[in-house]
Amino acid sequence: MNAHRQGLVHRHWLTLAAAAALAACQSTPPVNNELVAARNALTQASADPAAAKSAAVEIERAQQALQRAEFAWAKKGDNEETQHLSYLARRRTDIALAVAAQGQIDERLRQAGGERERARLDARTREAEMASQAARNAQADASSAQGQAEAARRQAAQESERAAALERDLQSLRGRSTQRGVVVTLGDVLFTTGRATLQPSAQRSVQRLAQVLQQYPERRVLVEGFTDSQGSEQMNLELSQRRAEAFRQALLAAGVASERIDVRAHGEANPVADNNTAAGRQQNRRVEVLFSNSEGRFAGR
Repeated sequence: MNAHRQGLVHRHWLTLAAAAALAACQSTPPVNNELVAARNALTQASADPAAAKSAAVEIERAQQALQRAEFAWAKKGDNEETQHLSYLARRRTDIALAVAAQGQIDERLRQAGGERERARLDARTREAEMASQAARNAQADASSAQGQAEAARRQAAQESERAAALERDLQSLRGRSTQRGVVVTLGDVLFTTGRATLQPSAQRSVQRLAQVLQQYPERRVLVEGFTDSQGSEQMNLELSQRRAEAFRQALLAAGVASERIDVRAHGEANPVADNNTAAGRQQNRRVEVLFSNSEGRFAGR
């Protein structure tokens, strides 16, 4: 049975080595340190005759985890999955070495003919018990890491779904997803020309944003004011500040808590269109409402 297992281990390892060699010939992927460490540890363990003899099953399990890590890295470029599977391969390699150590001790005990030999091996038996405990601890750590990784994946999926739902809920206000997060752009039609007083028609946008914020209590908003380049830079900065503040006050009146609203003025900076045309200047006169991530933080511009 041991010879059969050794044959299986040898064939699995040759298959893995051939796959790694073929991948190396085809391309030179970036190095993943955790994967390299797991590969080296398993190579050393597989070369240990004691491990091949008494821990073939554990070696095979470590090889399976390493093969999945190699695939995740070479085919999918999934760093998180590669890290997780490489960690599992390392832990299972540790388990194999501990089992091999225990097997060696057991074999020596069986060969010991008398009490003197047994007394001499007592110390090593205690070492084997410690190794077994370390193996159990490593296995528990591997299970815990797997559970944590699964919980993190579920949380990421939930956050992604919530972000998509937020964007759908803001479609009526033409909300869009950007590198900074979900942004709603409100044109200068909400204000009287050159003034910072909200038009009555702006209340619909204010109420809709307030309703969305009630549905997503984990989100905050950053209200940013912008102008065109007409007039002095200081005047435009002050006007954008007043307009952003006016929109903030409207959200407060609609029931949004003050700690959930930040305000920032940009003046004529960051234009989205050509200030040399009337149409371009109209696009640049705007208020943007940026939604935070699920942790309440805003991405930099």
